[in-house]
Amino acid sequence: MNDEHIDSKPSKAGRLAALREALDEGAVRSAERMINTLHPAEIAQLLESLPQDRREIVWELIDPALDGDVLIELSDEVRGGLIREMDTAELTAAAESLEVDDLADLIADLPEKVTQQLLHHMNQQDRERLSRMLSWPEDSAGGLMNTDTVSVRADVSLEVVQRYLRMRGELPDRTDRLFVVDRNDSFLGTITLTSLLTEDLESPVGSCLDPEAPRIPPEMPARDVVTLFRDRDLLSAPVVEESGRLLGRITIDDVVDVITEEAAHEVMAGAGLRDEEDVFASVVPASRRRLFWLAINLVTAFVAGWVVQRFEGTIAKVAALAALMPIVASMGGIAGTQTVTLIVRGMALGQVQWQDVRWLLMREIGVGLLTGIAVALTVGGITAVWLGTWKIALVIMAAMVINQLAACIVGVMVPLTLRRLNVDPALSSGVVLTTFTDVIGFLALLGLGTLFLV
Repeated sequence: MNDEHIDSKPSKAGRLAALREALDEGAVRSAERMINTLHPAEIAQLLESLPQDRREIVWELIDPALDGDVLIELSDEVRGGLIREMDTAELTAAAESLEVDDLADLIADLPEKVTQQLLHHMNQQDRERLSRMLSWPEDSAGGLMNTDTVSVRADVSLEVVQRYLRMRGELPDRTDRLFVVDRNDSFLGTITLTSLLTEDLESPVGSCLDPEAPRIPPEMPARDVVTLFRDRDLLSAPVVEESGRLLGRITIDDVVDVITEEAAHEVMAGAGLRDEEDVFASVVPASRRRLFWLAINLVTAFVAGWVVQRFEGTIAKVAALAALMPIVASMGGIAGTQTVTLIVRGMALGQVQWQDVRWLLMREIGVGLLTGIAVALTVGGITAVWLGTWKIALVIMAAMVINQLAACIVGVMVPLTLRRLNVDPALSSGVVLTTFTDVIGFLALLGLGTLFLV
């Protein structure tokens, strides 16, 4: 008998199809039951996968007790659309159901009236926690951390700690270690739950302390936090300010969220789109966002067109060059895109810095020369057979090598220079690269054609 495990839980696509079918058939109760058995993150995914009219219907079917948890899982754009349709009482109830750490992620999107009501009903301790969390940038360790920590003193015994935890009744989610502090809340180190359960109960916490446990400053960029968790295989880590005071902790689920957002950003930014783009947004706002980068690309296209127009006489005399121009530009664009992708990925992983530019340039010049010669020989041979002349074939071969070299050099310099200027290289590199490879390719082909063919 085959004991292979079969997961009976339907996939996201299956759940979405079943929900749409229930809505089409008017089976509202069935759809409501289906929705409210899901995790808030799954409900958020389903909402983002529905057109706006159905999204509003499904939102009304969600148990109000889940509203807050679902809102914090949604992308900014979808969340903003739903918040605009909710009244003050609904929003206040949804926000009040959240922990302070989750509320910090939502509060910037709430109307001022709702925010004031929430702050009025909070106790002083929660207000201070919220204020402290909002004081750090969203993409920093302080913005990622949550303040729900369990700390103990180094001079108490493990038995006392165990009694304290039993009295407490629960631990924060994803707790794998306790944080050890002194009387002034200064961080001393960590003790793992494994040590707490397996060491001699009479031993003091200090004897099991790991003083070398990583501590994260609140200003550390989120990307560096991801690198630290990856390199040290961490499940959680304390956030400690410069004075040594324990502020909170970051857990692996926070890091996974950053990784997911970074991946979405790289994919969307490469096309000039925001990573929070709502695929079901209405026509006008979607068009407005895309027009900016389309306009920039249009300007670069006119630059390339102006270069071509300068060689109008050459093209008129050697018409075959017009047919070969797209080949030169296309191959240069592909070579440059390969290099840009490699460099942007290296920067995202912290592997590539400005100090590496010389070595990378030399390496890419070698790659560009080798690939340029290989492609040039292929294109030159095809051109000679196609047009029956080696003169034009030699011109395009030389243009190919020049553009491949230029594409590889530009592919290194553009993203590194943009990062140095604090411009997102994933968002802007493609536009700059296209301009360079088109202009240099056309200049090389038509310039050489003017010199040797006219």
